[in-house]
Amino acid sequence: MAITVPANQKGQKSTPPSERERLEKRIAQLCRFIGRSPWVFHINSGSCNGCDIEIIAALTPRYDAERFGGVKLVGSPRHADILLVTGPVTNQSLERVKLVYEQTPEPKIVVAVGGRARQGGSVFYESPFTNAPLDRVIPVDVYVPPGCPPRPEAILQGVVLALEKLARMIKGEVPEEVKE
Repeated sequence: MAITVPANQKGQKSTPPSERERLEKRIAQLCRFIGRSPWVFHINSGSCNGCDIEIIAALTPRYDAERFGGVKLVGSPRHADILLVTGPVTNQSLERVKLVYEQTPEPKIVVAVGGRARQGGSVFYESPFTNAPLDRVIPVDVYVPPGCPPRPEAILQGVVLALEKLARMIKGEVPEEVKE
């Protein structure tokens, strides 16, 4: 069953600092619970690069998700625990996305970032050159809300949900002290 990150409230430009601090604390708790730093592999399957830029923004000093060990990008899917996928999966990238998914060791979590991965977006709607939504190609565990592009806070919240699911997969149910 896939999980969807709730969208920001109307008129809310970004997440308040207290919300960001809560996400940061949650990432740190989950990384300690898992006992290692989960690694992330990013796949651009034909996106406009808007979501990719926001993923990088989540790693820069303002959000700095890497300091918790929760969003450490790796260069090979063979080392990854979490796959961040952006874009509508074009025909050209279809086989590559499947290959990367197969190369990622179990347990693995797939996070679909943005509206293009979720439903193809209005630009690519019913295009014969895309294979959207992503869950028709590979199983998706977490959906970051559609946005063009989603905010770094939403991406971090998606990573938190992915880490929670990964923790359940690795060690069974998440204990009460780690739950909110």
